[in-house]
Amino acid sequence: QVQLVESGGGLVQPGGSLRLSCAASGNIFTIKTMGWYRQAPGNQRELVASISSGGFTSYVDSVRGRAFISRDDAKKTVDLEMKNLQPEDAAVYFCWANIGVVGRDIDAYWGKGTLVTVSS
Repeated sequence: QVQLVESGGGLVQPGGSLRLSCAASGNIFTIKTMGWYRQAPGNQRELVASISSGGFTSYVDSVRGRAFISRDDAKKTVDLEMKNLQPEDAAVYFCWANIGVVGRDIDAYWGKGTLVTVSS
């Protein structure tokens, strides 16, 4: 069974920074694209950033220039650093990855989410 566990959420003041981390565990033989989604109350879940197995990164326009996504394949982790956080960045952030498990096709897996609050 694959698990994705996020950490690093919490309360951040406007203009502040945070680092979210996500660790994958389980009977994994390959991890393809990894990323972070977020969902604010009343909004649809949106893809914030993604990183391919080759290191290609992509960001939603609203965070480009303020966010940096990275991965460590040896540790099976993906991190998201964000700076100059604004109230509109407040949301539950979900880790996501396309993972191949022994004996199964590659499938999408999700973490349970970590809450980011931006407030003074």
